[in-house]
Amino acid sequence: MYQIILCTCPDQKTAEQIASELINHQLAACVNIVPGITSVYRWQANIETAQEHLLLIKSQAEQYQAIETQIKQIHPYELPEIIAVPIDRGLPEYLQWIDTCLSPK
Repeated sequence: MYQIILCTCPDQKTAEQIASELINHQLAACVNIVPGITSVYRWQANIETAQEHLLLIKSQAEQYQAIETQIKQIHPYELPEIIAVPIDRGLPEYLQWIDTCLSPK
């Protein structure tokens, strides 16, 4: 089973740091950084608006806990968004590539 994990970051530096750590530790096969998203949310009874970067983290489902732990160690937010979405279908060759990237060398 595969997953995409969504995680918002406050800036490019944080996004790149998290992406690099996940790839270097073979926890993710690919991390897309989508800059310039606008998030509107409620925080401590106030409505907030922030410019953020969205990470799209492609991995195997069994890597979720390790990914969550790694993100929490780096992320500057008190409560970072870390949401996993299962991948029900995908190009078989791409899914195999994920497995290849995450297998021990």
